Amino acid sequence: MERQVAHSWTQAFGVGYPIILQGIIDMGNRLSVIATRTGDDGTTGLGDGARLGKDDPRIAAMGDVDELNSTLGVLAAEGLPEGIAADISTIQHDLFDMGAELCIPGHIALRDEQVAFLDTRLAHYNAALAPLKEFILPGGTRAAALAHISRTVCRRAERSVIALGRNTTINAPVRQYLNRLSDLLFVLARALNAHAGQSDVYWRSERLRNG
Repeated sequence: MERQVAHSWTQAFGVGYPIILQGIIDMGNRLSVIATRTGDDGTTGLGDGARLGKDDPRIAAMGDVDELNSTLGVLAAEGLPEGIAADISTIQHDLFDMGAELCIPGHIALRDEQVAFLDTRLAHYNAALAPLKEFILPGGTRAAALAHISRTVCRRAERSVIALGRNTTINAPVRQYLNRLSDLLFVLARALNAHAGQSDVYWRSERLRNG
C-alpha cells in the first residue's frame, strides 16, 4: 500500500510532489522510476489505487493545490524576512497534507489546528499594518507581487475544491484553509512592502486618473 500511494501521487504530479502521510509512508522508500507511461491514456492514479481522467475535478483540485505550493516556493526563494519565511514553509507542508487528503478519497489529513494557525498569523501581521482605506493593486516589491500571484492561485484552488465538493464530501478544514490562506497572502503582500519601505500601490479610478 505504501508504494502504491506514493507511486500514484508521483504519477499525478511528478517526483517533486510525493505524498507524505504520517504512519503510512515508509520514509526510507525513494522512487527511482519517474516516467511510468501509465498516464499515456489520459488517466492518473489516486492513492487508493483508483484511476481517474486527468481532467476530473479531483485531479484539477490536486493540480491547483500543487501549483499554489509551487508559487509559494518561488516566493520563498526571494529571501524573505525570517518570520514570513518560516510561515511560508509551514504553509507549504500544510499544502502537502491537503494534497494527500485530496489524493485519497475519505482520508483526513488537514486539521482545525492548521486553519487556526493561519488565523493567528493573519492577526499578527495585520496588527502591524495601517488600516486600508483604499483598494490596492498587486505590486510594489517583487516579493509582494509574488505573494499576490500566490493569492490568486489560492483562490483558484479554492474554487476547484468547492467544485469537487458538489459531488463528494470535502473535509471542512480544506475549504477553510484555502479561504484563510488567500486572506493571509494579501496581508503578507502588504507586510512585505512595508518591510522594504515600499508603499502599497493604490488603485485610482479612471475618473481620478483623467480628472
